Amino acid sequence: MTSAFSTREIIPELQWRGLIAQNTDLESMSSASAHPMTLYCGFDPTAPSLHLGNLVQILTVRRFQQHGHRPLALVGGATGLIGDPKESGERTLNSAELVEEWVNKIRIQLERFYDFSGSNSAQMVNNLDWTKDLSAIEFLRDIGKHFSVNRMLDREAVAARLAKDGISFTEFSYQLLQSFDYLELYRRYGCTLQTGGSDQWGNITAGVDLVRRVESTSVHALTTPLLTRADGKKFGKTESGTIWLDPELTSPYAFFQYWINADDRDVPSLLKTFSFKSETEIAELVHASIDRPQERAAQRALASELTELVHGPGESAGAQDAGKALFGGGELTDLPESTLAAALTEASLGEVAASEVIDGKLPAIDELLVRCGLAQSKKAARRTISEGGAYVNNVRVEQEDWRVPVSDLLYGRWVVLRRGRKAFAGVVVK
Repeated sequence: MTSAFSTREIIPELQWRGLIAQNTDLESMSSASAHPMTLYCGFDPTAPSLHLGNLVQILTVRRFQQHGHRPLALVGGATGLIGDPKESGERTLNSAELVEEWVNKIRIQLERFYDFSGSNSAQMVNNLDWTKDLSAIEFLRDIGKHFSVNRMLDREAVAARLAKDGISFTEFSYQLLQSFDYLELYRRYGCTLQTGGSDQWGNITAGVDLVRRVESTSVHALTTPLLTRADGKKFGKTESGTIWLDPELTSPYAFFQYWINADDRDVPSLLKTFSFKSETEIAELVHASIDRPQERAAQRALASELTELVHGPGESAGAQDAGKALFGGGELTDLPESTLAAALTEASLGEVAASEVIDGKLPAIDELLVRCGLAQSKKAARRTISEGGAYVNNVRVEQEDWRVPVSDLLYGRWVVLRRGRKAFAGVVVK
C-alpha cells in the first residue's frame, strides 16, 4: 500500500461505489479531502473477532489511506466495557479481563489492513487510555454538560428500549463516551473525520457537536450504508452463523465459499463495496456475471481478492485448491488436513464410531451417504449409486454394498463423499 498522497479524490471514489449514506457537509468534506486528513473509525470488542459487517468500515478507511489520508484505528477498550445500546435489550457486561483479551485480538486483526509506515502511517488507539484515569465528576462536568437528554432520547435504539423494558444509565451514557473519543482524537491527533455504519449516525454526529461546542471548530462525519442481501437475509450470515474474520471461528475455506455463493443480484454492490478493483474492472466482472452466470467469474474474483486480503495469499490459494479438489478437479491428498476438515464441516459431516469399523472397513456406502446428508434414505442412496452418481474420494462407486477400507481414509480419519458434480459432504471416523 502506498503512503504517498494521491491526487485522486476520495469522495468521488466513495460516491460511485455507493459508500456514502450520510454526511455532515459533503462539499466541505470534499474540499478538506484535497489535502491529507486524519480520520478514525471505532471498533468495540463485544466479541473475540470482527466480522463481515465490520469489514465494510475497515476497507472504507483503507481506501482513505490509499488516497493519502491518515487513519486512526480505534479499538474501544473503554466503550467495550459499556456496549452500544441494542434495540433487543440490555447487553451482558463482560469482565475487564475478557474485554482486554478481545481488544488485543481485534487490534491484531486490524493491523493487517493498514500501512504503519510513511507520511500517512496508520496508528492504533485505545479509548481506555484517555478514560481510565478520568473521574466521574470531571466527566460529568466537562463532557456531560454539553449533552441534551432530549436529543439522546430521540435515538432509535434508546426509544425502542424505553418503549419496552427500559434502559440502564450505563448504556444510555454510551453516546457520551463515543463522542468524547472524537474530542480526544481531535486534540491529540488533529482528527477531523469520523466514519462508521449508518446505524452509528446519532453517536457520530453527537461527537461532531461536542467538538464544535468545546473547541469551537467544525469536524466531519460520514457513514456507509448498511448492506442487505437480495434474498432478504442478513448480510454476513449463513445457516451456520456469522462470518468472522478470525480463521479459528470461520475457516478461510468457509470465508472463500461465502463469496463464491453470493447471489448474482448482489454482485455489483459487493464488488463496489469490498473490491479494490477499478471501475472498469468491476464493470467487466458484472457483465461477465450477466453473460456467463454459470462461470461465477465475479464471485471467484471477489472471493480470491478478499480471502487473500483477510487471511493471506497462502490461505486464498488453499481455499481455491480445496474447492477444485472436492469437486473432482484436484488431488485431495494435496490438501492440508485443517483445510479438508473445515471444508467438510462446512458442507455436512457424518460420523462413524471406531467400533463400527469391522475387518478394516467402514459401514456400507449407502449408509454413509445417508449419514452425511447426501441421501435421505438408503433406497435413495442405492439409486444414486446405480445411476453412477456416487463418489468416494473422487472415485466413482459402483457397488451398493461397497465398504470404504481404512487404507482409503484421508489423514487416517476422513472420507469425501460426492453426489453428482455439485453436492459433496464428508464422514469422519471418531
